[in-house]
Amino acid sequence: MIRSMTAFAQREIKGTWGTAAWELRSVNQRYLETYIRLPEQFRGLEPAIRERIRLHLTRGKVECNLRFDMNPDVQSALILNEKLAKQLVEAAQWVKMQSDEGEIDPLAILRWPGVMTTAERDLDTISAELLSGLDATLNGFISVRETEGNALKTLIEKRLEGVSAEVANVRQQMPAVLVWQRERLLRKLEEAQVQMDGNRLEQELVMLAQRIDVAEELDRLNAHVKETYQILTKKEAVGRRLDFMMQEFNRESNTLASKSINESVTASAIELKVLIEQMREQIQNIE
Repeated sequence: MIRSMTAFAQREIKGTWGTAAWELRSVNQRYLETYIRLPEQFRGLEPAIRERIRLHLTRGKVECNLRFDMNPDVQSALILNEKLAKQLVEAAQWVKMQSDEGEIDPLAILRWPGVMTTAERDLDTISAELLSGLDATLNGFISVRETEGNALKTLIEKRLEGVSAEVANVRQQMPAVLVWQRERLLRKLEEAQVQMDGNRLEQELVMLAQRIDVAEELDRLNAHVKETYQILTKKEAVGRRLDFMMQEFNRESNTLASKSINESVTASAIELKVLIEQMREQIQNIE
């Protein structure tokens, strides 16, 4: 399945503990890079998140964000550290006796670090729900990438049809090109009043035909088209293979352009370059 590397997905999760929202977005990148932003209390989830992303994706710059809002109505019980509070009161009384000034403020005692604490919330349960929500978000994210990938596949297939059409056009013209080139050579020899024996003339014509023969390049272009169609049907990530195929397409189109000897073949060579570049731009977004 062809997948794009450009996608966005989000999902909200609600529980008795409050609400949370996952956001996933990605752009094209040569390798897989992940950037994760989490609330401080859920930093421990980062390895599990990276592993989930790695199992589902192979390329792209992926940003994963979690927004978490605790339900304010869910209050945890307050716990008083009586031993520490007693020590603070005794210390405050001693200070008061030494200076015989001021009063002991109970609230100040309670605000002292460690005197009042809250019961630990069940973060393990919340984390499990959050990871389950991430799995659902990833499924939606991958679905978006596949939808975008199908659109890219359609665009590439249209360009491949164009490449095949240009190859057929050049192949059809080659017999006429060879005849034209033969007549052109004979005319130049006649104008220059150069006399050649029959064998020498035939040798020159054969050498000329070899120099402008593009049958091998056209055959390779057709083979590349066929191979690209096959790659597009694979179920794995194919972006790198397709990128390699574009290099092969470019190599053959450059050779074809260098052997071009008339306007029509030159126009086809240029159109081939345009089609290949259009495919290459789309392939940059394929996983």
